[in-house]
Amino acid sequence: MSEQAWPPLVIVVGAGGVGKTTLAASMGLLSAEKAEDTLVMTFDPSLRLKDALGVGEEAKGDEVQVTDHLWASLLDAKQTFDRLVARYSPDDQARDRILHNRYYNHLAGGLAGILEYMAVERLFEVSESGRFERIVLDTPPTRQALDFLEAPTRIVGFLDSGALRIALRPWFDGQGNLRPTARLGRLGRRFESYLDEVVGLDLLREMVEFFQAFAPLFDGFRERAEQVEKLLRSPSTLFVLVAGPGEEKIPDALFFARRLRDAGYTLGPIVVNRMHPRIEAHEREGEGEVGQVDGMDLFHWLGDRDARGFEELGQLVGQDHPVVGLPLLESEPSDVETLRQLASEFEDRLQEAE
Repeated sequence: MSEQAWPPLVIVVGAGGVGKTTLAASMGLLSAEKAEDTLVMTFDPSLRLKDALGVGEEAKGDEVQVTDHLWASLLDAKQTFDRLVARYSPDDQARDRILHNRYYNHLAGGLAGILEYMAVERLFEVSESGRFERIVLDTPPTRQALDFLEAPTRIVGFLDSGALRIALRPWFDGQGNLRPTARLGRLGRRFESYLDEVVGLDLLREMVEFFQAFAPLFDGFRERAEQVEKLLRSPSTLFVLVAGPGEEKIPDALFFARRLRDAGYTLGPIVVNRMHPRIEAHEREGEGEVGQVDGMDLFHWLGDRDARGFEELGQLVGQDHPVVGLPLLESEPSDVETLRQLASEFEDRLQEAE
């Protein structure tokens, strides 16, 4: 698939430490230099994109312009969650009730899956705005990226779960006492005191209030999650899989590729990044010590290893996906100029792979 045929949304996925962030930034720059308004965004907690494109904290939650046609954005989960609450709250009172809830402010941002769901929410928000001709999304390592893809399904499952219906029951009366224990007299008060020591009734009250306050928003959340699910599986969304070099990296690449295809996502090129160059073996001067490894011997072995892995991966994926090999650079691209060089290399290699 040529770069000109890239769809409006490109999602870069893969294992940790393979250069996804740098590649995503270079792909965004490549798109922008064809006079297409492009946004590169990340929800990787390490925020390496901030360094790669030279943007600051102001890029969290908002788009910051990098070049004439290139913008960058870093996910701020709390800010995105606040906007979501404000959008779906039926009135200002309901909105403030949630935003000022202590459980929401201290715990909600750290709940399992919140980061991933806020990421897809933010992605959908930007996509729907129509401000950009192309969006390139950088993701965290494989496991969290899979959590990201599954977030819409999980949020719908949670909203339809029995656990949520239980949480929405009127557990506390107007005085803040547990209704179920009030009918048990002294025994009930003892049990309530025990719960207070073990769990903390204040925490339970805040949790119940949190879910009850959210009840009017659940339909909006469900609708949004279903729309995001359609966006991720749309033909207008392309996944680019980045893998490390060497034969030992092939299983990870095949695992992720299979998961994407089985789930109905559109997988495009597979990029084998940071490949050592293949060099000729050299003659040693003298015998040397037994077991001693010359530096050039090591580079020769690494080059052969990476070439074998690249060839094997290409044979395994067949003609379904182009496999692109990118060389190991002397230093990691750290500014627009070095990203531009990587972008040019990527474009040339992609055309060769097709």
